Amino acid sequence: MEAVHFGAGNIGRGFIGALLYEAGYHTTFVDVNDAVISELNARQQYDVVLAAENSETLTVKNVSGINSVSNPDDVIDAITKADVVTTAVGPNILPAISELIAKGLRERLETSKQPLNIIACENMVGGSTVLKDNVFEHLSDSEQTASTDVFGFPDAAVDRIVPNQSNADMLQVSVEPYYEWIVQQTAIKGEKPTIDGITYVDDLKPYIERKLFTVNTGHAVPAYIGHEMGYATIYEAMQDQRVQEIIEGALHESGEALIQTYGFERKAHQDYIAKIIKRFMNPHISDNVTRVARGPIRKLGAHDRLIRPASLYLELTEKAPQHLVKTIAAALQYGDDNDKEAVKLQEMIADQGYEKTLQSVSELKTDDPLVEAVMKEVNG
Repeated sequence: MEAVHFGAGNIGRGFIGALLYEAGYHTTFVDVNDAVISELNARQQYDVVLAAENSETLTVKNVSGINSVSNPDDVIDAITKADVVTTAVGPNILPAISELIAKGLRERLETSKQPLNIIACENMVGGSTVLKDNVFEHLSDSEQTASTDVFGFPDAAVDRIVPNQSNADMLQVSVEPYYEWIVQQTAIKGEKPTIDGITYVDDLKPYIERKLFTVNTGHAVPAYIGHEMGYATIYEAMQDQRVQEIIEGALHESGEALIQTYGFERKAHQDYIAKIIKRFMNPHISDNVTRVARGPIRKLGAHDRLIRPASLYLELTEKAPQHLVKTIAAALQYGDDNDKEAVKLQEMIADQGYEKTLQSVSELKTDDPLVEAVMKEVNG
């Protein structure tokens, strides 16, 4: 079986690539990093280390790589022969790879009638749908019609912490033992890809928001609050009792919104929260707060990890979410000269103030009670 995976970074190799190998696929990694691609082709294997007290190493074999800049035709050819296509490139890169995927699908329409599923494994809501929209912009109306019949773009929710790392072996990657990969089976074309580790569900939205509003919301607390307190790493921040109280409170608030919206069983969700917090306290996967906090404008978006659960909680309980508000305020005040979004955010604040900036990036209305609560926190 053949898999084409866009993104040969740590997440691509350490998470998706590892599961594809264990499922029996030969995986062709597509990337612009020529050093990594050359090394993959030379060695055709790499090690994935589970970051835990008793660490284990999985040697991922049966891999190769293509540089999409220097050899785009090879990528097109690989797509025509693929049994599954996956991505882990980051939300902002999906538009950049869409034209090449479109060319591959166009070629495939002429040579094969076999269904193909393209799964975007990104840290975002509706990643595959976004990718499909971008891909279809490069196809004619007739090609879009033909593609709809045979190409599936099932959305997915993915969760595995892959910390920032620097290894002597450029291909080795360290990942946490825990992972979750949930795929919307109703959007699958043809047979479901047989990959152990994927959980197929009919309705993905509850699981995407459960992950986003627990894992990502939770991670934001030691990132933004921890940065405010002067901590350098997530692990250091998580040792502070004040951070622990805020993360527990924030995830209780987001959890209440999830339970009331989607009917998650309360005890099961509380256990899920406890498991997530325990993951953040794993010293073997600690990350820099600046890496987790980067991109504050996106993370303060209307449907992202902070504003959406806070708005839902307020709507459902008619109370301001105290701990989410603290985190939103910390994100709004976050500064990092090496982060373009953080720089832009602070420029917006300098130009128009905190309140208008919050309304602009979060799409909250002037009279939204959440705006008032965040401003009260910002102003002390």
